[in-house]
Amino acid sequence: MGKLRTFLWFNGDAEAAVAHYQTIFPDLVIAETLRYGPGMMMPEGSVLTINFTLFGQAFVAMNSPKDHAFTPSVSILVECETQAEIDHYWDGLLDGGTSMACGWLTDKFGVTWQITPRLLLDWIHDPDADRQQRVFSAMVNMIKLDLPALQRAYDGS
Repeated sequence: MGKLRTFLWFNGDAEAAVAHYQTIFPDLVIAETLRYGPGMMMPEGSVLTINFTLFGQAFVAMNSPKDHAFTPSVSILVECETQAEIDHYWDGLLDGGTSMACGWLTDKFGVTWQITPRLLLDWIHDPDADRQQRVFSAMVNMIKLDLPALQRAYDGS
């Protein structure tokens, strides 16, 4: 495991969030769950932290009695190879959440995700400025990203 972990602070629903993510990401592996003990800030036995990995990246989900909200200024980007993969992650994470432009969404727990075709990341760095502009213009008019439409924009067709 590397030296960095993404720490996600939930307002009492960390266990539900991780369980939800497990239904969407079959490779999510829970490494450890710690629970609050007697006399701590939350009820005894409730989840304190859940350490898990997702695509090899370490995360910690923490429950706290303090009300802190996630914002879209920090998001988790999921690189997708196919439209089917985009649809799977988009539909699962959007359930109970809110969609945003350009393939971004906020899930029902307040975490913001970018569901992005890997090719898009290449295309927006293409040395051909016309291709970049066509792809970017197509992307900003989308909510959920449409890989075939982005491919057509890239190709100029």
